[in-house]
Amino acid sequence: MTGSANPLHPQVSLRRFINEITDGPFGSSLTSSHYSDDGARVIRLGNIGPAHFKDLDAAYISLEYFRNLRRHEVKSGDLIIAGLGDDNHPVGRACVAPPDLGPSIVKADCFRARLDESRLTHRYAAWALSSSVVSNQVSTLTRGSTRARINLEMAREIKLPVPPVEEQHRIADFLDTETAKVTRLRSRLSRLSTLLEHRQAALLAGCFSAEKDSDSQHSVDSAPLRRVVERWIDYRGATPEKTASGIPLVTAKNIRDGLIDLTASREYIAEDSYDAWMRRGLLKRGDVLLTTEAPLGQVAMVSDPGVALAQRVIVLRVNSEKCSADWLYWYLRSPRAQAELELRATGSTALGIKADRLRGVPIPLVHHEVAEQRLSALGSQVAQCDRLQDKLALQGELLSERLQALIASAVSGKFDVSTASGRGVLSS
Repeated sequence: MTGSANPLHPQVSLRRFINEITDGPFGSSLTSSHYSDDGARVIRLGNIGPAHFKDLDAAYISLEYFRNLRRHEVKSGDLIIAGLGDDNHPVGRACVAPPDLGPSIVKADCFRARLDESRLTHRYAAWALSSSVVSNQVSTLTRGSTRARINLEMAREIKLPVPPVEEQHRIADFLDTETAKVTRLRSRLSRLSTLLEHRQAALLAGCFSAEKDSDSQHSVDSAPLRRVVERWIDYRGATPEKTASGIPLVTAKNIRDGLIDLTASREYIAEDSYDAWMRRGLLKRGDVLLTTEAPLGQVAMVSDPGVALAQRVIVLRVNSEKCSADWLYWYLRSPRAQAELELRATGSTALGIKADRLRGVPIPLVHHEVAEQRLSALGSQVAQCDRLQDKLALQGELLSERLQALIASAVSGKFDVSTASGRGVLSS
């Protein structure tokens, strides 16, 4: 079961079926000042999923202003097409407006189409437009260096495989059913992932619990962070001149889930600027990085010191006589430490912590041998959780790949949906 660039059904331009098509208002016709708490819904790119409407992040304009924008109106059952996309959200994907939508308009970079459904149904068109068969074709029409974009004229020229209407209904019904199965499977994977997250949080909490050594001769002490760290290197508020290539720049955006993720934001500084920029202090292996705002409390450990730092990041170099870098790293990731950080944070929209309050965060301390034993046990248990999370992520990816292949095969005519009932095609 594979998608094909050569569908068996005839390929016909979308314009041959369009009764009406419009885009959203641009420029000053719709700005943030026009939004209200309720009224008419504004359908945005984030609401357009592959053949399904994503009812989230609702935005509204007043009903009074809606009347001025009626040419952009969306009614239940209309076809909605995304005119802008990226690697994860293909341009040209489409969905059908849900039956309970109410008064609505499309925003810029979204198109509303009404087709001659006696020849091309909206439900089938949404599946075809969201398939790799069509999205690969649409990608050749797009413009834009960072995000792929099409305009109304380009949208009209998109070619879809068009089977007879009866077959369109069968394909849409079949794909709706199979997608519902995938949604249920994804929900189970998500629940398992959440349970693993709770398990890891419990492991971290237990590692630093005072009760853990209740029967031991080694007591748990504590000291403020300022006494545990021998050097602070503060790169908050610092923004260097960025270049297209060079030495990777690590900001708060790159620190998450205990790691430095350079793919989260690819930014660089020039190699000949590195020493001057890092004059506050060069990194060493084992340094602990902590984000102080947006987001607060993300932690990573430096394994490769050949990166530059900027924006909302503090380097904590541990006094090894007090504790190990691993001890501080894992403790700062624990629920207890995260609660301590939030307790000392300020800010109404994005929580942040000031340096003087950060220095007062209490750090539990135990004998070095006890710490090593605890960290050894914690490391193996967390590694097990990580392996299971990786397996769940792989299962999710395989589900997505199989579903996309199924969609492509169904709309291209290479998979006979009329004989597929009850065959468990996603697991075959």
